[in-house]
Amino acid sequence: MATDQRLRLPIGIQTFSEIREGGYYYVDKTPVIERLVHQNKYYFLSRPRRFGKSLLLDTLRCLFEGRRSLFEGLYIHDRWDWQTVHPVIRLSFGSGVMRSRDELDERIRHQLRRQRERFTLAATPRADIPGEFSDLLELAHQETGKPVVLLIDEYDKPILDNIRDPERARELREGLKNLYSVLKDADPYLHLVLLTGVSKFSKVSLFSGLNNLRDITLLPDYTTLCGYTDEDLDTVFAPELPGLDRDAIRQWYNGYRWGGQEVTSVYNPFDVLLLLQNRQFGPYWFESATPTFLVDMLRQRGIYTPSLDHWETEYELLSQFDVDNISTDALLFQAGYLTIKTLEEPMLGYRQYTLGFPNQEVETSLNLALLPSLGLENAPRERRTLFTHLRNHDLAGLESHLKALYAGLPHDWYRNNPIAQYEGHYASVFYSHFAALGGQITVEDSSHHGKVDMAVDFAGHIYLFEFKVVEQLPEGKALAQIQAKGYADKYRATGKPIHLIGVEFSRERRQIVAFDVETI
Repeated sequence: MATDQRLRLPIGIQTFSEIREGGYYYVDKTPVIERLVHQNKYYFLSRPRRFGKSLLLDTLRCLFEGRRSLFEGLYIHDRWDWQTVHPVIRLSFGSGVMRSRDELDERIRHQLRRQRERFTLAATPRADIPGEFSDLLELAHQETGKPVVLLIDEYDKPILDNIRDPERARELREGLKNLYSVLKDADPYLHLVLLTGVSKFSKVSLFSGLNNLRDITLLPDYTTLCGYTDEDLDTVFAPELPGLDRDAIRQWYNGYRWGGQEVTSVYNPFDVLLLLQNRQFGPYWFESATPTFLVDMLRQRGIYTPSLDHWETEYELLSQFDVDNISTDALLFQAGYLTIKTLEEPMLGYRQYTLGFPNQEVETSLNLALLPSLGLENAPRERRTLFTHLRNHDLAGLESHLKALYAGLPHDWYRNNPIAQYEGHYASVFYSHFAALGGQITVEDSSHHGKVDMAVDFAGHIYLFEFKVVEQLPEGKALAQIQAKGYADKYRATGKPIHLIGVEFSRERRQIVAFDVETI
């Protein structure tokens, strides 16, 4: 909904009525909501943190409670039966951290008790949690004469908060399964069910018997259900854009896709709102929660970091997330560090996905977070040095810096880290160091001659890197390959100076032994 008037920015506001009555900007999601509520009964939606899932659920709550005035001017206002009102029960596990089954059970009982008080003054008979939950759904249906709309927010957070302790995570998973097991038999009392969270746990582990739960996470019709589109920024937030580089906003924060390359990409709302408030670019979403568990797992699994921007996977791997089976693909995708770049269906029923960084914020921030796990203990200082040499186009200084960088990797690090056993370690350190700087980095940049290992477009210059691992002495093959393959041809039309750089690493000495440069 476009406006020429500057309104308040709804930073951290998850209550629909507060936004609509408090003079805040609101991006109208009711066209997608209308489609959702009329198609199915049981839904599941996974989105990364801070993507507006809680606000979505509260919007649904207000809609089914018949709060018509809040929807004045929105798409759904004249398309909704306001005479039909449903009881709404909303549960949330978003606040606090539960460290035991007892704490979880107490939180569940507290929420069930509060919800029951909205429908009756009768005392709550103490029973097991499934019994109390089932009684609540039946009671709400009986007292209102209408089936219940059940909304569950952050359904998986108690497990994720304890994912580094598998035994405790399993304990909490069983506690949640105990609650969700009610849904199958409660079908006669339910009108609509929507569960939202970050991860997608298997139906077997959490939703036993609920085979009709429709996962809309990757369906094109719902890709914009959470998040802002380019159109939203250019219309709803138009009064806030003057003075900000529109292309930079897109490069830094756009790019999340839950579907193939043809679906509309979205921005993380948290990033957009803080940018509009602070008027300067920063890794707002990334800094809102340090991905310690993710970084540790990538280090333990020896991830080749240049592959992060063109990670090939399948649908099944994107869905494999459980306490005892956390696939790297699912972790990176569901948490929002990688998103879908392309989708191919080479044969019926088989989908091949290519994942990559959604935007510059995530690529820069994740690689900076990964550098200590690659052996760079003072990554910020090294990043400043790299920036200085690239800004000044000082290739001799760049060579000295990179040689010192590799020479400074601790010997103990090589002995204790599995990724050091792979030749890809050299390229991982190189790529992540440059990517953490925030320039335009392209890994395995294709031309009709082949693929150069890494292309960097920074401060008006283009740097093309080719890497080779040699046994001990330099061989000069890296630069020779760039020259022979004509990798620079595709960049000549830019008019920018082009630097061809062949880098050779000695496997035995664990050092750069050749840094050959040609500028054209």
